[in-house]
Amino acid sequence: MHSRIVFFGELLVRLSAPERALIMQSRQLNLNIGGAEANVAVALASLGHETAMVSVIPNNALGRAALSQLRSNGVDCRSVIQSRGRMGLYFLEQGAGARATEIIYDRQGSCFANARVEDFDWDQLLSGATRLHLSGITPALGLPSAALAISAAKAAKRLGVPVSFDGNYRASLWAEWESDPKTILYELISYADILFGNYRDISLVLGKHFSTEGAERRREAANAAFEAFPALNFIASTSRHIVSTDCHHIAARVDTRTHFAQTDDMIVDAIVDRIGAGDAFAAGVLHAMLNGGNSDDMAQMGLALTCLKHTLPGDASLFRQADIDAFKTGSMDVQR
Repeated sequence: MHSRIVFFGELLVRLSAPERALIMQSRQLNLNIGGAEANVAVALASLGHETAMVSVIPNNALGRAALSQLRSNGVDCRSVIQSRGRMGLYFLEQGAGARATEIIYDRQGSCFANARVEDFDWDQLLSGATRLHLSGITPALGLPSAALAISAAKAAKRLGVPVSFDGNYRASLWAEWESDPKTILYELISYADILFGNYRDISLVLGKHFSTEGAERRREAANAAFEAFPALNFIASTSRHIVSTDCHHIAARVDTRTHFAQTDDMIVDAIVDRIGAGDAFAAGVLHAMLNGGNSDDMAQMGLALTCLKHTLPGDASLFRQADIDAFKTGSMDVQR
């Protein structure tokens, strides 16, 4: 069935020091375009789905670079507003070995953060849409941005458009203002039929502590979320054991109201770039669902795409179905 997924969130410029140097060591910085929602849009467009971005960017070289990159990867950007102001930035120091990766945000006062509810005609923006995808990063930017996300979700519900929501909890962003993440995220999740988040996200929004461990704790949290949110049908999550910055063990899981699908751990080593791996997971889960897959298919596809993303520099997954198929067969030989 034809699908058109609409994504709403901030586009960002990422500035990173090359060769895993510290920012202050480097005389130059690499530039990439990112943003949680945009990353999922690019990944799904790469897999052949119709995706459309709704955002606000400055009418300058940085904004035009963001538009160009998304368009070149097949994302419809006709609903991206260009206005006066600045682009949201973040600085990345890639970790190595025992040193963790660090992100520094510079997003206050961006075009997107300054946008208002009346700037968006959701009846028009969601016309023909089969899904709206949001994340918890937008409401973390401040009360006006939280209002933007809630208005989009409310419009989708009114129009009968399903909503997928990625918790993407960013403590440093919520801490910059007198925020109430529990209340705001609770409302946003109440509109969703798919939640990307783990037991920590559910614990935050429900104010509950889950005392069990491992798979039992994940199921306990899922059951609590299904009870709290009647519209929710799927909860997709990953578990990650970090051996070092360069080697992680990752598993994927999809819970439904009646059962769950859990993958085995996958060892991901020689990591090139972890940023955007969660967005790739979300794209893999949605890709499987859009193709009629069951919860096991969704977990396996999400795992495949998140593992592949660790091999690719930049924020977004650019892999095709053939790449996923090769990954599943375990083929490491040169593809000719």
